[in-house]
Amino acid sequence: MAAPGGSGPIGPYPKDVSGEEGEIEYDKLRRRVLWTFPYGLYIVGSRDGDRRNGMTTNWVTQVSFEPKCVGIGVEKPAFTHELIDASGVFTVCTVAREDRAIVRKFTKPVEVDEAAMTLNGFAFHDGQTGAPVLTQAPAYVECEVRSAVEIGQHTFFIGEVVNAAFQGDEDTEVLRMEDTRMNYGG
Repeated sequence: MAAPGGSGPIGPYPKDVSGEEGEIEYDKLRRRVLWTFPYGLYIVGSRDGDRRNGMTTNWVTQVSFEPKCVGIGVEKPAFTHELIDASGVFTVCTVAREDRAIVRKFTKPVEVDEAAMTLNGFAFHDGQTGAPVLTQAPAYVECEVRSAVEIGQHTFFIGEVVNAAFQGDEDTEVLRMEDTRMNYGG
C-alpha cells in the first residue's frame, strides 16, 4: 500500500488482484468507477477574522435532517481548512450552470478586495456567520461546525445550517461535475 499523497496506488485490493501491475490496473478501474458518482460543484466560503477565502469543492452533502446539517470534505493543507478550523463556520454557495467558468477562479487562495467587496473579482457579502457568500450564487447555506472528522488527507467538516437563502430564481440549474471537463477524487 502506498502512503497517502504517494504516487502509487493505494489499497486495499480485492483478493483476485495481485502484483504491482494488477494493483495499478485495479486502482485505475476504481478511479473510473468513483468518477461516475454524480457531484455538484460549489464555492465554499470561509473566514477567520480579516482573512477570507472562497474555494471550489465537489464534496458536499446533506448529512442530517434534524438538525439540518451539511458535510464538506476539505484537504488539510488548504487555506480554507485553516480558516474553517479556526472559525468554526463556512458557507456553501451553489453555482449556476451558465457560470461554469467561475469554478476555475477558486482553485487557489483568492485575492480579497475589501473595499470593492470582491473575491477574485466576484462580488460577495458577509453572511450572518461572517463567512463570505458570493452574490451571484443562486443559493447558499451558512453553517456552524458541529463536528470535524479527520479522514486521510481531508477533514470532513459537519456544519449545522444556521442560515439559507435563494439569491435569484429558485429554478436555476446548478453546475455539476459532468458539466465540465474536471474530475477530482477517486
